[in-house]
Amino acid sequence: MATLVRKAPPRNEQFFAPCPRGLEPLLAEDLAGVEAGNIQIVPSGVGFTGSWETCYRVNLESRIATRVLWRLAGGPYRNETDVYRLAYDIPWPRLFAVDNTIRVYVTAQRSPLKSLEYITLKVKDAVCDRFRDETGSRPSINTKEPDIRIHLFLNEQQATLYLDTSGEPLYQRGHKVAKVEAPLKENLAAGILRLSGWKPGMALFDPMCGSGTFLLEAAQMSLGDAPGLSRDAGGFGFQRLKHFDAALWKRLRFEAADNRISVGSLPIWGSDISADAVSRARQNLAHAGYDDLIQLGQADLLQVSPPAPEGVMVTNPPYGERLSDDDYLAQFYPKLGSVLKQRFAGWTCCFLTADERLPKGLGLKPKRKTPLFNGNLECRLYTFPMVAGTARNL
Repeated sequence: MATLVRKAPPRNEQFFAPCPRGLEPLLAEDLAGVEAGNIQIVPSGVGFTGSWETCYRVNLESRIATRVLWRLAGGPYRNETDVYRLAYDIPWPRLFAVDNTIRVYVTAQRSPLKSLEYITLKVKDAVCDRFRDETGSRPSINTKEPDIRIHLFLNEQQATLYLDTSGEPLYQRGHKVAKVEAPLKENLAAGILRLSGWKPGMALFDPMCGSGTFLLEAAQMSLGDAPGLSRDAGGFGFQRLKHFDAALWKRLRFEAADNRISVGSLPIWGSDISADAVSRARQNLAHAGYDDLIQLGQADLLQVSPPAPEGVMVTNPPYGERLSDDDYLAQFYPKLGSVLKQRFAGWTCCFLTADERLPKGLGLKPKRKTPLFNGNLECRLYTFPMVAGTARNL
């Protein structure tokens, strides 16, 4: 009589996924979609539990996460020696091979320790000492392109160590071959598209498209392309861990690729007054394989007409921080407001900007203003539903 063998349930690990500030609820939705457990929203990220399949899927499918960090250890500390002991007690040689290069990152909030450089050195020493004591060898340091990224977070009393399962940030989709100054990160762009109310199948227009970030993200969402599929083979940190499940990863990638939708064109349009920006956006769309799906052209926002009777305009104006000419903006905003009122009835127009004068300058009252951070720059996403009769001043 055959013996029934029951597989042990997958072990739940603890993870933390940072994201742009203001997008934490959207990231929590991503995590719920891959059946993560114990989802906890905190400023600038979301904690969760799950199996390694959950971790792989977040890396592959989340459009909002910046990276996925695997929690290794945590505890109270008073000095650098306590942190060294916490790091040394982790069995690093069981996690990755000694020939992998490493880098340690330290982030602190209200920590009593004075030197982040010194505590970084102590964690590095702890990892290398543990390897040397167990194997007789130690890993090398690579500060530019490390194989393994180790993160230490310090608050007033607690130290927590994580291993980065993502490698390069997840917003680096692999599409951008031509960039512009002050580019918008892809995960922030994806979050803004969701906050705008736009959904695949709706008309989308970015009249100041720069390198095409909104266009790329919208096309990816419309086609059901998992954002992690465009990375090079071997492009994730978890692939360098000893317990990496290559068969599972292959299956997840195959399933994600199988979900891709084929279409002849998309109701997505982009333009920019800069011929150079349009050229760069065109290069990026071509590199991603979306150039035949999206209409792109050079145009002045003040001269354009809507490409469809209704839809969503989403854009990140290159003003405020990047163009600080107050006289120019004082003239530009009213002209833009007139264009929106006269030509874009039926559209929802969304602007990401750090300039709080924009609504008054446009002569429009936003339906919503959502606080977001573009890097360290505090911004607002202003949403203006354009309907007949919006030509009224504030």
